[in-house]
Amino acid sequence: MRQPLTALAGPAAPVGAIGRIGGGRDGVPVPGSSARGGLRADLDVVFRREYPRVVAVAARVLGSRDSAEDVAQEVFLAFNRSAVPAGEATGWLSVAAAHTALNLIRSGRRRATHEGSAAATAPTAVPDVADDVVTLEERGRVRAALARLPRKQAVALVLRHSGLSYAEVAAALDLSPGSVGTTVRRAESALREELTRHASSH
Repeated sequence: MRQPLTALAGPAAPVGAIGRIGGGRDGVPVPGSSARGGLRADLDVVFRREYPRVVAVAARVLGSRDSAEDVAQEVFLAFNRSAVPAGEATGWLSVAAAHTALNLIRSGRRRATHEGSAAATAPTAVPDVADDVVTLEERGRVRAALARLPRKQAVALVLRHSGLSYAEVAAALDLSPGSVGTTVRRAESALREELTRHASSH
């Protein structure tokens, strides 16, 4: 069976996706910048520092840059309402992005995505439509299976595959650094079992 975890590798998610909320300096949008009165004093700094990571985490789950940017919008608005210190924002925002994205899949509210967009830009000679369809179906199955995992396992797996170090995952999920590898391996095993079980039931 093809390695299912490759489906977690969503498209690149650069900064610049929340423009409808308000404009920021240097062309970088800042949530709610049109109504500065209700914003945390540190939101601008945290947003500029953490936005690419938040979008990347959500994109690993959703496979869609547009949907990931919508998640980032929700997450930063939630951060603005929270009392989380700026120094602890990285872990909090990463976990919130994973949770919010998983919730979208579980609730069925995720809008149609364009998972083939990244592949469409690759320098391939003649795209194979059948392969594209199989890839999209596989990614859909993986994301659905991911959403059925125990929440901590799913979030640990998403964070690790989003590029966070073991230490960062441990801090974000309040785990001991030594247990992160075990948690991620168990999540990978559970994901494969879930995919196998779901395939055999159809």
